[in-house]
Amino acid sequence: MTSPKTLREASCADDYDPDSMPVDKARSLIREFLAPVNATERVHIRQALSRVLAADVVSPLDVPGHDNSAMDGYAIRFADLKPTGETVLTRVGESFAGKPATVAIDAGQCLRIFTGAVMPHGADAVVMQERAREENGRVFIAPGALTKSGQNRRFAGEDLKSGQVVFRTGQRVHPAELGMMASLGIGEVSVYRRLRVAFFSTGDELKSIGTPLAAGDIYDSNRYTLHGMLARLDCEMLDMGVVPDIPEALEHAFATAADAADVVITSGGVSVGEADFVKQLLEKLGEVLFWKIAMKPGRPLAYGRIHDAHFFGLPGNPVSVMVTFYQFVRDALRVLQGERDVGPVPTFKVPLSAAIRKAPGRTEFQRGILASDGSGGWSVRTTGDQGSGILSSMSHANCFIVLPADCGNCNIGDRVDVQLLEGLI
Repeated sequence: MTSPKTLREASCADDYDPDSMPVDKARSLIREFLAPVNATERVHIRQALSRVLAADVVSPLDVPGHDNSAMDGYAIRFADLKPTGETVLTRVGESFAGKPATVAIDAGQCLRIFTGAVMPHGADAVVMQERAREENGRVFIAPGALTKSGQNRRFAGEDLKSGQVVFRTGQRVHPAELGMMASLGIGEVSVYRRLRVAFFSTGDELKSIGTPLAAGDIYDSNRYTLHGMLARLDCEMLDMGVVPDIPEALEHAFATAADAADVVITSGGVSVGEADFVKQLLEKLGEVLFWKIAMKPGRPLAYGRIHDAHFFGLPGNPVSVMVTFYQFVRDALRVLQGERDVGPVPTFKVPLSAAIRKAPGRTEFQRGILASDGSGGWSVRTTGDQGSGILSSMSHANCFIVLPADCGNCNIGDRVDVQLLEGLI
């Protein structure tokens, strides 16, 4: 792991303004200090879902394992087809998937065959059943039914060859990968161990569910949204609850979390006025840099290390927590989990169905609703009020409308960048 001194020197030498750091600059700076976990384990493929492969998966066999038919029809010798007129062949058997024929075909013969069935010896092509008819054991094939030998035939090893790499180290396992490994007879794979993430909220006004609210108190929602986002990344989680704004309690929580986890995430305590208080505690335990990101919502952000753990200090407002997690923390965790080729979440252009007001100067991530425009296309609009405390806006949204720093007001019909929330895992 990079030393704390290197983190400080790299940050200071990078010519950034900590009072208005661009979003992309913060992402790239964080990325410089990430290295995947080293520990691995063998798991059954059922337990591999959402995990990251720690070793290449190699095919132990050819796929398909034999030449087979790509459709229902008749297995023939292409040389038997007449160049003009109808061809008449004698049917000598049939071949089903899982029950291959025991006979070979000779000149003037054919075999009834079904999709996936083994090609019989002597046959080199398949005529689809729609181009043939059968009467009393004789098969009549329409002229021009095939154009070449090998047509409608799948060859052994056409998809995968024995010894070929199927999935590479650093690939995350999704349902399709599970099915593919099962089809190869692979029951176990090597994966990186699950990333351990500790998280807690700070603030005297925050109360856990089940606790009566006094005047000025609010229920803590941030730990629950963090739990949900971390669960979708298949992290091992340590929820440390709400920590009051007491220096001794905070210091103990930071130290305990860092010793128990690979990553520590907090919400609250990094905005103006709070940062100096928290900063003094964190400097005793490691090194943390406090930034003001040129973005809305979610301007305050802290990143660094406490002991050997990575630390992300997120804002306290509920929407800001989710936006900063999606834009900075999520991909950092994917890198730490060992995932390869972690790139930015794709965006695509969609016309606005309602105007948006925006002042230039900061990148904005407005909550949006992407919907069909009724004519085969798509359009997007905001969820309404974009206040950083309106958590319902995240529930209503299915995307972020990403407005760059130099962008001003947008009108109906203007094409804007959209980032799907479901694309953020």
